[in-house]
Amino acid sequence: MKLKTPVFIVNFKTYKESTGKNALSLAKICEKVAKKTGKEIVICVQPTDIKEISSKVSIPVFSQHIDGIEYGANTGHILPEAVLESKGAGSLLNHSEDQFEFEALKKASERMKGLGLLRVICANTPKKAEMIASLSPEFIAIEPPELIGTLVSVSKADPKVITDTVSLVKKINPNIKVLCGAGVATKDDVKKAIELGANGILIATAVVKAKDQRKALLDFVSAF
Repeated sequence: MKLKTPVFIVNFKTYKESTGKNALSLAKICEKVAKKTGKEIVICVQPTDIKEISSKVSIPVFSQHIDGIEYGANTGHILPEAVLESKGAGSLLNHSEDQFEFEALKKASERMKGLGLLRVICANTPKKAEMIASLSPEFIAIEPPELIGTLVSVSKADPKVITDTVSLVKKINPNIKVLCGAGVATKDDVKKAIELGANGILIATAVVKAKDQRKALLDFVSAF
C-alpha cells in the first residue's frame, strides 16, 4: 500500500472518546470525511480495535505500536503478523509516549518492512529524525514532546524544527516523507507546516477531544 500526500493521520491514543465503540464511531467519521474531501486520512487505533475497525471502514487503519518480535514466548508484546492478520496497514513506532531503544526500533522497523507494513516513526528532535532516516521508513513524524497535547503547534512555536528535520532527512533519503505533529490545533497550523516542507500531519487531541469531531476534521483537511 502507498499513501498519497499530504496525508492526515489521526492518532486515537487511549482516550475514552476513541476506545471501543467510540473508536469505531470516530473511524467512521474519518472515513466519511476522507470520501467527502478526497483527502488521505489514516487512523491509528489501539491494537484491540484494529480488527473490528478495519473490517468496517475503507481508510487505512494503523496500530499505535508494534514490537520487533517473531512468533514465540513474548507475553505482552505486539506481534507484527497479528497486526497484519487483523488487516492493519501499518503502525506508529517510537512515539514519545512509547519510545524504543534504537536497536529495538531498528528490529521493529525491519520486521514491518518485511511484511509490507507502513512505518510512521516518530522523532523528538531533528537530529533523532536524521538517525531514524537511516532505517528508511516511509514516514518520519517530528514531534517535540513538550508540545504534545498542548494545542501549541511546533509550526508556530519553533518552525525551524520542521525545516531542519526536512533538510536532514532528505539528505539521507529523499523518498522519506516528513510529518508534523505535536500541538497542531488550527487549520493555520496545518497550512504553516505544509509551507515549511511537511508532507502531512500527525494529530490526536485536537480531533479526538473536539466537541464536534467531524467539523474539526473537515476544517483541518481543508488546509491541504
